Amino acid sequence: MTIISNVKQCVATIKGIEAQLSSLALNSQDPEAQRTFHETMSMMNDIKKDLQVRVNELVFEEPQYKS
Repeated sequence: MTIISNVKQCVATIKGIEAQLSSLALNSQDPEAQRTFHETMSMMNDIKKDLQVRVNELVFEEPQYKS
């Protein structure tokens, strides 16, 4: 598996984690737990954005990765 494939797979996994955290935040009865899930979801979103920037850099640097 190529580096870009690994990074794209990581982005996809993080999207799934974000969705799970969102669901947990919505279904939680405890306000502190809701806040924790939301904060963690926000952190995952920041990580996802950073990884997406890296995917774009890899595509730019390595023309064979262009779709």
